[in-house]
Formats: sequence, C-alpha cells, structure tokens
Amino acid sequence: MSVARTVRRRLAGLGWVQRALVAGGVLTVAWMSWDVAGLHERLVRDVTVYILAPAVLAITHGRHLGFRVDRRAARNTLLLSLFVVPFYVVGSSLPTIRSYYPMWETGAALGEFLPHALKQFVIAAAAETYYRGLLCVGVRELGFKSVFISPVVYAFHHLYKPPIELALSGPTDVLFGAVDYQSESILPSVVAHGLGLALLDWLVLHPPIIATERVLRWLSWLPVSL
Repeated sequence: MSVARTVRRRLAGLGWVQRALVAGGVLTVAWMSWDVAGLHERLVRDVTVYILAPAVLAITHGRHLGFRVDRRAARNTLLLSLFVVPFYVVGSSLPTIRSYYPMWETGAALGEFLPHALKQFVIAAAAETYYRGLLCVGVRELGFKSVFISPVVYAFHHLYKPPIELALSGPTDVLFGAVDYQSESILPSVVAHGLGLALLDWLVLHPPIIATERVLRWLSWLPVSL
C-alpha cells in the first residue's frame, strides 16, 4: 500500500476537530516555508494560507470559522478594542517598538498611510482566521480549552518581534481567543488586531504621546528589554 493511500485512509477516519488540527499544523509549516520580500507578497501569502485554505476546509465540511456578525459580537468587538488601545499607546513609546514598527515602510501622509493600513488590516484578518477561526471558534466543540490550542504557535511566530511583544503574545492570544469563543465570532479579534496595528504604526510615525522616559520608568520592573 502506498504512503499516499495510507495517509488518505487515516485522514478519512478523522473527525472534524482532528482534521482541523492536522490542517493547522500543515498550514503553519506552509506559512513558514513561503518566504516573502515585502508587504504585497506577505499579503498574498497570508490570504492564501490563512484565509483561503481554512475557508475551503470549513466549507467542504459544512463548518464555520467565526465569520459572523451579531449584537454580541459587535459589543465584544467594541470592548476588546477599547481594552487594547492603552497597550498600543504605551507600547508606542518604547524604543524597541519604535525601532521595529512600522514593519513595512510607510509615511504619515494619509495618501500613503491608508493603503498601507488597509493591507495590514487584511493581514491581521488572515492571522485571526487561522488562529482564532480554525484553531478556536472552528473547534469550539472541544469546550473552552480550545482557547489554549494556538498560544504556543502564536508565540513561536512572534520570536522575531521585540521582547516585550513576544512576552505578551501568549496572554494576548488567550484573551483574543476567549473573547472570540464567547462571541462565536472572530470579529472582535480581527478588529482589535487590525485597527491596533494601524494605530501602532500611526503612533510610531509621530512623537510619543507619553514620554519614553516615563514609560521606561513604569515598566522598569519587567525582565525584558524595552
């Protein structure tokens, strides 16, 4: 019996949750193996790997990944977005953040910044479709523990980010997952993540709202480089 036939037989015997988790592993390998050179290429890769592939999988299995908008999702979107804004404001004053962002070159002029922000929003939506859609809301029959499936992968994909962002990536993943799980929608994390990235880039392109020295004093107790 060929290896391919054996793999097909084993996959055929898996339920939706097992298939979703296997697909999650395959997609993260594909994402990491697909090198990109700029924002446009990153957009193509992330939409292909993190939106189209999970969407096809879900549609062919009669499942949904949290593309749902209702009153509860809208309310939680507003609350989550308001909660994360102070973190972006404070973070934008940190030297490591200001030296890393924007990740792709852009300027503060609206004609240049808005297309840049829109592309980043789509990238954030792609990430949330994978992390919170496929690996959380999509497998919610596991119960609340589905919230804890993606934090390790999420943190691993942030290894190249500033230390403070890496330290916060796990808790952030759990928070976003918990809100989306309760909402049965990925709308909260998509908006909080997408608009948050745009806000962070905008803040970094301008003088800090809170003096860098003050923020460094506030966070001097943290055991990471700021």
